[in-house]
Amino acid sequence: MLICGIKVSHDGGIAVLDGNRLLFSIETEKIDNSPRYSPLGDLRRVPEILRSEGVEPEDIDRFVVDGWRLSKENPCAVSTSYDGQATILPVAPYADGVSSTSPLHRYTFTAHDFSKRTLGYTSYHHVSNHLLGAYCSSPFAAGDHDALALVWDGGTTARLYEITPKQGSVKPVARLLPFRGRLFALFSANLGPFRKDASQVDLDADWRYRSVPGKAMAYAALGNVEQDALPALAALLGGMSKAAKESSLALGRELAAKREHLFPGMSDADLIATFQDYLGRALVSALKTVVQGKYKGRYPRLVMAGGCALNIKWNSAIRETGLFEEIWVPPFPNDSGAAIGTACCEMVHSTEHRSLVWDVHSGPRLYRDGTMPEGWRVRACDERQLAELLHIDGSPVVVLSGRAELGPRALGNRSIIAPATDSGTKDLLNTMKEREAYRPVAPVCLAHRASEVFDPGCDDPFMLFDHRVRPQWVSRIPAVVHLDGTARLQTISPTSSSAIARILTAYEELTGIPVLCNTSANYGGRGFFPSIASAAEWGRTSYVWSDGRLFTHPAQAEKSFLRS
Repeated sequence: MLICGIKVSHDGGIAVLDGNRLLFSIETEKIDNSPRYSPLGDLRRVPEILRSEGVEPEDIDRFVVDGWRLSKENPCAVSTSYDGQATILPVAPYADGVSSTSPLHRYTFTAHDFSKRTLGYTSYHHVSNHLLGAYCSSPFAAGDHDALALVWDGGTTARLYEITPKQGSVKPVARLLPFRGRLFALFSANLGPFRKDASQVDLDADWRYRSVPGKAMAYAALGNVEQDALPALAALLGGMSKAAKESSLALGRELAAKREHLFPGMSDADLIATFQDYLGRALVSALKTVVQGKYKGRYPRLVMAGGCALNIKWNSAIRETGLFEEIWVPPFPNDSGAAIGTACCEMVHSTEHRSLVWDVHSGPRLYRDGTMPEGWRVRACDERQLAELLHIDGSPVVVLSGRAELGPRALGNRSIIAPATDSGTKDLLNTMKEREAYRPVAPVCLAHRASEVFDPGCDDPFMLFDHRVRPQWVSRIPAVVHLDGTARLQTISPTSSSAIARILTAYEELTGIPVLCNTSANYGGRGFFPSIASAAEWGRTSYVWSDGRLFTHPAQAEKSFLRS
């Protein structure tokens, strides 16, 4: 059975399953340098994307559309267009508890036919798509294990579910927090470099707003967590109405009016750091209450989903509780994985499968067309030669290899890599990327040496937990040490099929250092480079490497060891 999952709104895209195997997931932002968080666009893109991957729409057995909430007046719909004409597509509610309390409730619609063979489409709650996308992609599903699922995204409060695969059961357990996930972004948008006229923010369309949580997480390292301010934060939020908590403008006014009284002497960075810590503590406290009460003496497995699962501080705080036997966060916990999740819902409903067979490099292929800018040269260059270039030259190299990564993190196939041995490299990369100076650069490290360099340095292949650089390594890899001494680590096995594993292995053999800088290869505010020509047109690097070929900018003197 071929199942096509479709995410129409922001972070749009489509994913196709063949039985329980993910064939591909194409996010709109990763097509043609599209803006981050792009919606799917016209529904005619569905057959276009399918055909670009060699699949005819008539080959699909089931089309499934992500649930959504358009407005208070139209809570079970999503806005889109077909053949250039605006249309409203009816879909499942955003969350369970609206028209059905069952997270697995299946909705059917006839408002649109995606092919002549498959009439109509099905839909599942948006929250359920997060939940099952995380669980089905986890090792727990592969082992047929029970698990809890924590789902917290911008539009929902934090919720806990219980998954029992042998019974085919998914049950709500508890609401953990009364705050919607966007609260951290709304709070931070009124402070520091994020301050702007909050009344102008469009929560559904403004990509700058959607970038705030990740930037604020980094900016918090400029400040300190002020323990004495935690009760004042609780009082500030407790005194606001539910409607006010949903309004960036209202929250900003409250903060401005009461700041000097409630938070005297605190900088903007202090406030953001303290508020982030406050939310993390509240989440951990709620989890402890539920797990120690309902699952006393047990250590359940936990999957985490929703955009809040991209906050490595909160993820690490949960991991450090010791409440759970294992924790799983997929590389696509936010809406970038919604197309996969909605396809998983239909897989669970219509087949015997509960576990998804997938690879993190299942995004778009590199476009092979496109004209390189004048003067670029190309030569053969294997992974070891590229490691030599990194060691001797030290310049950043754009690496474009195979299919793109799923989700928002560059994990080696759409990356800019560089040695981490010079502290100036972080500034150079941030300048190249037009990023703020406080933004960190992530390290990629060989998994078997990660605990030597980082604390805890455990397996973290998708950059989803916090690690501290060990003191003896701080001066050796300064480019990847954040302002607070931490790093958003990616671990990789030397036996991985990704080219970055071979490059890093060769680099370690040459230098004894198992770490390189790794940041995403893209225009600012855009998805990953879709082609070699696109990276060359960017014009901010001298080197682009792709699957055994090195493209060199003419302004960069070529190294003698590559002339052979």
